[in-house]
This record gives sequence, structure tokens and C-alpha cells, in this order.
Amino acid sequence: MDRFTELEVFTKIAEEANLSRAADALGISVSGVSRHLASLENRLGVRLVQRTTRQLYLTPEGESFAANAREILSTMREAEASVSMVVAQPRGTLRIGASLSFGLLHLMPVIREFRARHPLVQIDLKISNRYQDLVESGLDIAIRTRRVEMDSSVTIRKLAETRRLIAASPDYLRERGMPAEPKDLSKHDLLLYSLADDPDHLSLARNGELVRIPLTGQMICNDGQILRQAALDGSGIIIQPAYIVHADIKAGRLVRVLPDWELPRLTMNLAFPSRTHLPARTRLFINALVEHFARHDFEADWNALPGAP
Repeated sequence: MDRFTELEVFTKIAEEANLSRAADALGISVSGVSRHLASLENRLGVRLVQRTTRQLYLTPEGESFAANAREILSTMREAEASVSMVVAQPRGTLRIGASLSFGLLHLMPVIREFRARHPLVQIDLKISNRYQDLVESGLDIAIRTRRVEMDSSVTIRKLAETRRLIAASPDYLRERGMPAEPKDLSKHDLLLYSLADDPDHLSLARNGELVRIPLTGQMICNDGQILRQAALDGSGIIIQPAYIVHADIKAGRLVRVLPDWELPRLTMNLAFPSRTHLPARTRLFINALVEHFARHDFEADWNALPGAP
């Protein structure tokens, strides 16, 4: 039988000094109370309760055990209450992994709002542009922007799909000219992201036509924000997700290159170890980030950029 239930039944017997009243208080049958008591006494190998035809009283061993049992049950209830309080008012450290670009553009506004609502939660933000293993890195959540999510050991929740765009500054294009075909990129200074799935090639599609061209970068970097700044400075042509460059394109600081060609899209996912019994702080932050994306409809905004096919 369940030991916790045995303790609850025994302490109620000790409190009521009557099996029938204990049964009524617990909402079970008298025979059920007797079975729990017998199971407890058999397991302990000692008589806890002495019964006569007129009364019930605890043995000395029963008196001692009842005091300990009440303390154990009190501790258990306090532990349960503390967990329930955390669920009602989340606290503790939330460890989040993300790239620098995503952290700057999308995490910081959500973290600010989340901390205002849940001030007892501390944020441990780990910035890395490389893939981070959730277990090895001790992360509660990771935001990943990838063509395909290969890790089957984690739960994935999609945030949005983002296009990849080719762009350059107006000054660069005035000086070097606008590429007319994908092959023309070989004549230009390319600013390449070294952590792309295939950084040495670029696949493009237009009206059923597929091309794959080799790439040689005049500048190679492992961070999209550095490459974006280089493009704004007129250093060359950038190939980056729309969420990094869309504001610059809308403002005219960057111009779409080969706008009628489509590049393989990326999916922005939330990855977390399990859906079962997630800490309240993790579940609430996931919901906050999903709501942030839904409220701003970023995917539609990225698809509505000037020059979109």
C-alpha cells in the first residue's frame, strides 16, 4: 500500500480515536481504514493501536510514531505548497540560448516584458551562433534558425519561417553595379556567413529554374550583425535571413539583389527538452515569445519586403 496514505490514515485515527470517525473524515470505508492500519503495523512489526469493545487508544509505540508521522506529513505538505507557489509565482533561473542577432532583435524586448511580469525569475542568456546542445549546455530553451531541425531528442515549437535575402548598400551598387544573374555574384565582393549550412555555395530558384553557384567571400565572419554592418558600410553583398536585414531594406539602407530569385528558407524554432512537467518559468517564457511573434506577425512583414517575389 501507499506509505503516504498509511501515514495519513494513521494520524487521522490518532486524532479521532475512533475508526468510524477517521473513515468519515477521510471519505473512505471503515474496512479501508482497518486495512491501511493493519498494513502499516505489519510493515513496522509493532502494534500501534490497542482496541477494546468500547475504546481505541494508541500504544506507547503508536504515540511516538504518530508524532513523527505528523511531522513527516507537515513537511510533505510544505514541500507541495512551495512547488505550487512556484507554479503560481514562477521563480528561479531560466537559461536561454540564442544567436546574437536573435537576442538583440527579438529576445531583449520579450525578456524586458517577461521580467516585468515575473520579477522573481532570473535570466541567464547564453549567446552563441553555433548549435548548442540543450543537455550539455544546461539550457532550458534554445532558439534555432535552421533549414532542418536534426535533433529528435528535443521538443520543437515553430516561431516563424524566414526567407534568406541578398542585399547591398546603394553606394556599393552604384559603384559596382547591380548583378543581373546569379553568376554575376562572382564579380562582386561577397560578405559570407561562415556558419551557414553550405557557406561555399548558394542555391537559388526562379520559376522552376534551379541554380547552384560557388561562393568566394572577400570577408567571412561567424556573426550576422558584423556582416550586416559591413554591408551598410558599403563593403560588399550580404546573404542573410530576412529578420536581420528587413528593417534596413525597408528604410533603404540596403537594397535587394536578385530579388526575383528565391533562396532556401529557414525555420525559426524554439527547442526545449520536454513538454512534460516543464517548469512554470520555461512554459511562460515560451508562451510569451510565441505571443510576441504572433502579435507582430513578423513572417508576413518579412514576406512583404520591397522586391519580394
